[in-house]
Amino acid sequence: MSQQNSKLTPALQEQILTVTRCGLSTRESTGFFRLSLGLVYLATLMTKETLDFKKLDKEFNRFIYRSIGPGHSITSILQWMSGEGVVEVLDSKRFMRAFGEYMSQIPPESIPFLLGLNLGVAKDFSGLDVRGPVADWIERQRILREGE
Repeated sequence: MSQQNSKLTPALQEQILTVTRCGLSTRESTGFFRLSLGLVYLATLMTKETLDFKKLDKEFNRFIYRSIGPGHSITSILQWMSGEGVVEVLDSKRFMRAFGEYMSQIPPESIPFLLGLNLGVAKDFSGLDVRGPVADWIERQRILREGE
């Protein structure tokens, strides 16, 4: 894929890695990486362009492998983002501060929408009930937003 058509530009990759480095442990950094990258992937879907998912996933998977090694894929990251583990990262003030500072192209207030999109896709593919910790987190954000 030519770099000019790339959705995951070198600058964007560096921004994701900068957020990743804000984690204080390997576990925390990995969570920061997974959530940042997953949000970038979901934001990439918000286009009128026709996307070649095979190429897009290959590009993201290559970056994932180079960054955090084997055992992860864009699919596994999106699955993780629909489960309980992501809530700890979402509730991290350090993550939110870093994401807001280094990932300005994705406004932090769009995170609940992108997570809802991911849950909707997960439900469509698996048929599973998506109620749970992530849906609860999204609802808490809505209440906080409306309470202001």
